[in-house]
Amino acid sequence: MEKVTKFQERFTECLQYSHVKQVDLAKAANVSKQCVTDYKRGKSVPSIDTLYLICKFLDVSADYLLGLED
Repeated sequence: MEKVTKFQERFTECLQYSHVKQVDLAKAANVSKQCVTDYKRGKSVPSIDTLYLICKFLDVSADYLLGLED
């Protein structure tokens, strides 16, 4: 069984609570919908630039998504 990372857990949680569609987030972050799916599944993590765009779009801090703060 794969280990769930703090980023994966919090990213998925933020998507659920914000009711944002993955395709809309992908467009805002300049990545494919598959990339967003990979982030949710823990198959990859976003670059710094993409993380910044994700945080702006979801209105959440990078520290929260990365598990550095609650």
